[in-house]
Amino acid sequence: MENRSGILLDSGTNEVEFLEFIMADTSFGINVLKVREIINPVGITKIPHSHPNVEGIIELRGEVLPVISLRKALSIEEESSYQEDKFIVAEFNGMKVILRVDHVTQIHRLSWSQMEKPASLNQGFEDHVTGVIKRQEKMILLVDVEKILFDIYPNVDGGLQGTTQDINPARNEKVIVLSEDSPMLRKLLQETMLAAGFEHLIFFENGKDAWTFFDEKVRHGEQKVDLLITDIEMPLMDGHHLTKKLKGDSALSTIPVIIFSSLITEHLYHKGEQVGANAQISKPQLSKLIQLMDEWLLLK
Repeated sequence: MENRSGILLDSGTNEVEFLEFIMADTSFGINVLKVREIINPVGITKIPHSHPNVEGIIELRGEVLPVISLRKALSIEEESSYQEDKFIVAEFNGMKVILRVDHVTQIHRLSWSQMEKPASLNQGFEDHVTGVIKRQEKMILLVDVEKILFDIYPNVDGGLQGTTQDINPARNEKVIVLSEDSPMLRKLLQETMLAAGFEHLIFFENGKDAWTFFDEKVRHGEQKVDLLITDIEMPLMDGHHLTKKLKGDSALSTIPVIIFSSLITEHLYHKGEQVGANAQISKPQLSKLIQLMDEWLLLK
């Protein structure tokens, strides 16, 4: 998994690859782009007074990384039928962490259009699942690892220093479209934007609905939009594909696009550049997001 040159897909194709792993008798998935490698378990150093979902820390090639138990995070109590757990070394939200799982199976490649939004889940995973992949006779649940990380480190952004003081009244005049599938992030973004003085907010849960809005309302002048903020990982249409469609349309291409995603790393930054994004920033840097918005809305 360390060398993923054959896995990285062209930008804007609306395709994605998921690593499937098992917890108890349930299949879960994580975007391959978040996975650095898979290793066998090693000795864990316990940390006093740490979050209940953090088992401790390990040292891996000179880096000290926290080990997160997905069993605890997902409240799974059934015993594992596998002899040895696996450690998924993952990087997202600007952090590198270890995700402890029961077993790792295979990689699936599909289109985001095949991803369904979970209507309801009886297993109690509703707060930590962002999509459902149907593969033959089984379902794979896409884990909201950002939510799991936010539960452990709720103040990772360090607050909104400087973004709510001396609010520029011009912020209130701007219309912002936000495409984000996570309910937790939508709520957080709404609270942040309103506190910063951005009051005209239009939210969508996926890129497809956002594109329909641009195509039917914005293109014909029925609705003005000053900026699009989009996640990458979303059911039906991802943020890269949405950005590519917007920037490839002569009637809409001048609208600035900020990609706000856990996938913004030095390894993957080029993918947003390829589809024409004006700026990219890793979740959950909310204060920096507000600063970027000012640069593209007020300073140009």
